[in-house]
Amino acid sequence: MNKINSTPDSINLPFIEGLYTDYLRDANSVSPEWQKYFKEFLNGEAATARPQLGPTFRPSSLFNPPAVPRRVETVSPEKNQIAQLQDQVNQLIRNYRVRGHIIARIDPLGLPRSVPPELDPTYLGFTSGDMDRPINSATLQYDGPLTVRQLIERLRNTYCQSIGVQYMHIDDLSIRRWLQKRMEATENRLQLSRDEQLRILTRLTDAVTFEEFIRTKFVGAKSFSLEGSESLIPLLDLAIEKAGEQGIQEIVLGMAHRGRLNVLANVIGKSPREIFREFADADPQLYTGRGDVKYHLGYSNDWQTAAGQKVHLSLCFNPSHLEFVNPVAVGRTRAKQDRSRDADRTRNMALLIHGDAAFPAEGIIQETLNLSRLPGYMVGGTLHIILNNQLGFTTSPQEGRSSLYATDVAKMLQSPIFHVNGEDPEAVAQVVRLAMDFRLRFKRDVFIDMYAYRRLGHNEGDEPSFTQPVLYRAIAERKPVREGYLEHLLKLNGVTREEADGIAAQCREHLETELSASTSPEYQQPSDALRGVWKGFLGGSDGEVEQVSTGVPPEQLSQLLLKQTELPADFHPHPKLKRFFTARQEMAAGKQPLDWSAAESLAFATLATDRRRIRLSGQDSGRGTFSQRHAILYDYEDGHTFIPLQNLSPEQALVEIINSPLSEAGVLGFDYGYSLDWPNGLIMWEAQYGDFVNAAEVIIDQFIVSAEDKWRRLSGLVLLLPHGFEGSGPEHSSARLERFLALAAEDNIQVVYPSTAAQYFHLLRRQVLRKWRKPLVVMTPKSLLRDPRVASTLAECATGQFQHILPDTTAPDKIRRILLCTGKVYYDLEKQRTELKRDDVAIIRLEQLYPLANEKVQATLAPYREGTPAFWVQEEPMNMGAWRYIHSKFGENLFGRHPFKGIYRPASASPATGSANSHKQEQRELLAEALGKG
Repeated sequence: MNKINSTPDSINLPFIEGLYTDYLRDANSVSPEWQKYFKEFLNGEAATARPQLGPTFRPSSLFNPPAVPRRVETVSPEKNQIAQLQDQVNQLIRNYRVRGHIIARIDPLGLPRSVPPELDPTYLGFTSGDMDRPINSATLQYDGPLTVRQLIERLRNTYCQSIGVQYMHIDDLSIRRWLQKRMEATENRLQLSRDEQLRILTRLTDAVTFEEFIRTKFVGAKSFSLEGSESLIPLLDLAIEKAGEQGIQEIVLGMAHRGRLNVLANVIGKSPREIFREFADADPQLYTGRGDVKYHLGYSNDWQTAAGQKVHLSLCFNPSHLEFVNPVAVGRTRAKQDRSRDADRTRNMALLIHGDAAFPAEGIIQETLNLSRLPGYMVGGTLHIILNNQLGFTTSPQEGRSSLYATDVAKMLQSPIFHVNGEDPEAVAQVVRLAMDFRLRFKRDVFIDMYAYRRLGHNEGDEPSFTQPVLYRAIAERKPVREGYLEHLLKLNGVTREEADGIAAQCREHLETELSASTSPEYQQPSDALRGVWKGFLGGSDGEVEQVSTGVPPEQLSQLLLKQTELPADFHPHPKLKRFFTARQEMAAGKQPLDWSAAESLAFATLATDRRRIRLSGQDSGRGTFSQRHAILYDYEDGHTFIPLQNLSPEQALVEIINSPLSEAGVLGFDYGYSLDWPNGLIMWEAQYGDFVNAAEVIIDQFIVSAEDKWRRLSGLVLLLPHGFEGSGPEHSSARLERFLALAAEDNIQVVYPSTAAQYFHLLRRQVLRKWRKPLVVMTPKSLLRDPRVASTLAECATGQFQHILPDTTAPDKIRRILLCTGKVYYDLEKQRTELKRDDVAIIRLEQLYPLANEKVQATLAPYREGTPAFWVQEEPMNMGAWRYIHSKFGENLFGRHPFKGIYRPASASPATGSANSHKQEQRELLAEALGKG
């Protein structure tokens, strides 16, 4: 059946509209078959002009015909045939653009794929007699006249050979036309020079020889081989060369472990002798309790392009959590762009290599893609390469995804997806050039889905045919991609067998030399000293760090706070913010103390005017979850924004306050990555509520707390986590303080629960002014944000520094009970102590929980009589909060002088009750137990 021919003559819409107008004027002016069709269309009603026949949302003039007179014209059968053919041609072109990728020969294994019927010319009504008829199309990119047969050949060459393209989901017509012009004019093929072909062959030889060498020399060792996907190496080579040509100066790469060693050796430029020594594991004494497996390690180096440009490459370290490095790499790229003032995002780029099983399965992919067009996170387009093995560990695509392609999630963006056969290196070269030019032109992400296979199992000791016997029989019959490409070049007389053998021999000789050097007694370990932007900063132990003064003269504080209340003359703040600005002005004048947000804004302002960059991102961070910050102001009349912290002085550093998307892992990963390349700024991520931080646990566990130990990577990232038990239920009470303390070791992080505005002010400034760089986890207040008991004077911010411990001020000789605590519960205890007039109870605040020096605690307790009982008091259940950490540190007796116990809520599977009244009852019981009997 002719699917198109549902009307008497299947022709284009303008022609039908013309006939319909004639029919409305005079039914006899059109042929009997058209009269019958339009009569049925009008449901038998009179043929008179009507205002609207279709639904109101349907714009076509077919349903709202013009009433102007039209010259009556009888259409000849020949013209009908021509119009019908033209309509079929246009539909055929569109079908290939939309669906041609379905039958593209992108799978090197040649596994069968279903053919959409709409790509069959007979489906559209073409006959064998139409094949040699000349046609014309204004939409197709070609030179000269074509027959239908030639048109179909061009379309199949463009969309159905070794490259399949998905781009018709892009809404912007100009982008679709740009892609069509680039692809259809060349039939999606490159004409490579002999030198270019020889370079591809050389890079394939490097990749293949490296894998064979590893497998031969280190039998049974895990390397997560690239075999079957070796075209990744020339792909990266071509991308980097193109990047250099386009003015890119630095590329940040992120990838998982598959093929990582090959990329390190043949792309990033890590010496093979280093890799071979890691295989031999010849220096275990250097890695006791630290380090990581060789296929997780990163590296950086300079690449010299064929044209002489230098491109710096940085391959990020990555754990086995495959795709979580993505936001980290993109965050690093943004920091490099900001540092080099690359506002146009043209000199630094991110390149991410994904796995086909992980790309549709791990939600971090969607979170990262969603950042790509957001002003606070965009980097001018990332090049994504999907290393498509058509298999997970043992899981087939049918078991691992619900979509046709691994890349279908990428269609959330207005970007093309190029599927390419990895056994056709010249097709790979074409899509690399297209992708890189697209990224440069439109500053958007772009995707290359390189179909290949995994010749071995998930690792070298795995037997893949247990679960994929048919697939692995097909793989066993495949010759290496290098051999296939070499045969292609030999047929073209582009290279001789002697040349190819010489390239391979030279590569093997180089690897043998490197292997010998790796076992030499004279082998020198590469230096792991901090370099580049990190030179001069410190990691290691907290005890080795000098203290810094964090106070700021009071007149400077007053001036900076007052400056934040000055608004442009044409700016109309929200009427309810009048009290906010009045309070800030009184704080600046010293008439009232600084609340939490004022102290925070002064920490930001003093650092920014000292030319230290400030970046705060998080959900609702501009206003603040609790409407406390108002760092971004919105004009009450037209909604435009004004950020006072960006208008302090002409010489200040940039202050970015960014409302993030509703994402924890992606945004925290991005901000962590940013901190890796901006050590001398205050880089912060804020949770809407501290409870939600567990949605980013992978970033915390695998990167933030362990990167120094595994990879010697430092970070000064600050996590702001609202925490406190206030009757708001299980999901709005706890930032899981216990988890951070359980992860704390070797002075890897700082965990702080400050209780005053001044302490917070000094803490933030200390984080930047010290050269010691460790992630800082801050439990921040909620109800206490405006509590006058938390407020501090200008003088308290002008002098002193952050105090690890805030001692009690009661005379020690009166004390019969010592309470140690941290954070909000102090104010509940203090209120209860005052109400009960208990001057025999001391309340000591541990403001910094980790690192916590025993000597500081001991010195604070020294004035109290030996034998005075001490208690740790916390709001959290016994199995949460800081109790287990404190108890493991001090035991049942504090320094042999004070019996020591804990006071807490009973152990619980959930942090807090959902009943406000139950919370109050629990809190009363907790406080009563803590204060004891007088």
